[in-house]
Amino acid sequence: MDASDATSTTRNAASPTPPEFDGAVAWAAWLYYVDQLNQSEVAKAMAVSRASVVNYLQEARETGLVSVQIDQEAFARTLESRALIERYGLASAAVIPDLNRGDTDQRIGEAAGRLLASIIETDDTIGVAWGKTVLAAARSISGPRRARNLSVVQLCGSSIGTSDFSPEFCTSLMANRLGARCINLLAPAIVSNERLHDELMREPMLVNQFRMIHAAGKVIFGVGDVGPESTYARSGISDEAGLAGMIGQGAVGVIIGRLIDAEGRSLPSPLEGRTIGITLDELKAMPVRICAAGGPQKIEAIRAGLRGGYATHLVTDMATARALLE
Repeated sequence: MDASDATSTTRNAASPTPPEFDGAVAWAAWLYYVDQLNQSEVAKAMAVSRASVVNYLQEARETGLVSVQIDQEAFARTLESRALIERYGLASAAVIPDLNRGDTDQRIGEAAGRLLASIIETDDTIGVAWGKTVLAAARSISGPRRARNLSVVQLCGSSIGTSDFSPEFCTSLMANRLGARCINLLAPAIVSNERLHDELMREPMLVNQFRMIHAAGKVIFGVGDVGPESTYARSGISDEAGLAGMIGQGAVGVIIGRLIDAEGRSLPSPLEGRTIGITLDELKAMPVRICAAGGPQKIEAIRAGLRGGYATHLVTDMATARALLE
């Protein structure tokens, strides 16, 4: 055996590349997080490319093999967090730093998912709304190791206009990530008339589903604006003329499909008697209400939601926090 053969044998014996992807993921995670090698050193130890290591580490986080624990209370000890808690009567406010890279909804959703995961308990029922931020929370959340017998319930009916962040998708995804029972609300968000709405709400299946919704101890939701590019406008819940009319009557934001004015009051609309989902009063009756929202276009809507008392916990970004405190 020559020197080159000996070197090759030693390298392979010390760091054999696992043949299966799951093994590679576990090995990369151990070398990076436990042995604290950098990505280039992990790649050398495993005899793979650095790009492969990046993929392995991402897989480790997404599958829950690696769970990054951050003290949620640390985010509530900043000056902005304490000021938000005092001004709006919140139980907590988590303010994440700004990066100015166009993924604010994603980052706020991930922070909200961590917050929710940190407070979930055995036998909890969790209510889930819809939207980009809520979907980001659902995608990033990992199941608590000690919490069992969890249920995830959909808070409002379905809409065909939001297939990429629809209520049923957000609910089923979060249930899957938590290993929880999923209860989708088997009805459209808006029906054609109030009579049909009343008849559906008397259906035994919906009665039972709403009974579970009302039993939710924790809920996660977002706050939307009512601009032409907003989630609400894109959802197909209201046509352009109808939305313009509601804006003319003072609508500044939307929470779980319900319009609110600048003071956070529920704004009666032609759709109110045709909407299937929890009311804003029912939302406020839930003990823990995590509001995940941020971005310059939503400042007025978020402020209105906080004034209305719909949130007990707020997760937002620094720029939004400062704007809310002006």
